[in-house]
Amino acid sequence: MASKRLFLHQFFKDKSVGSMVPSSRFLVAKMLKQIPINDAKVIVELGPGTGVFTEKIIQEMGADTQLIVIELNDHFFKTLSLKIKHPNVHLKHDSAEQIHQILNDLQLQKADIIISSLPLAMFPTDLRLSILNAIRANLQPIGYFVQFQYSLQAYRLLKKSFKKVQLDFTPLNFPPAFIYTCRFGEEE
Repeated sequence: MASKRLFLHQFFKDKSVGSMVPSSRFLVAKMLKQIPINDAKVIVELGPGTGVFTEKIIQEMGADTQLIVIELNDHFFKTLSLKIKHPNVHLKHDSAEQIHQILNDLQLQKADIIISSLPLAMFPTDLRLSILNAIRANLQPIGYFVQFQYSLQAYRLLKKSFKKVQLDFTPLNFPPAFIYTCRFGEEE
């Protein structure tokens, strides 16, 4: 319940928070089933909020997987810092645009998976493009980028950035959400 209150408060206070409530377990399950979490060496999560995806990723990731969690919102970052205590999880209080620098500081290679809860539709065009460029530049050629949004607005933009964009939908979320699973198209 505290998580829902925090989300509601931050929704009205911070323009980068895209929802009044955390993602549902249905959205989390549907979004994460699209990707091979247990095989990944490096996973980056963007905009984790209160950590509903983070907790599930930790449960599913391999013993050697490194999870980098990037959250810009002060209150969400503080909540995550108190809640997430795992030796392979690196919490970073920074912008998604800084993926490269964060990976470099941790001496990690490009991500196998990037999972995003960022409300791209709410961002100015230059910020949205900057974040997508950072994602593309820091994702392995055979990697996965998974993003959810509350509209189809991002579809065209993602199709320009990735060769393969698979679209899914879950009505069991408030609001209902579209899931984009993106790949460069290069297979193993």
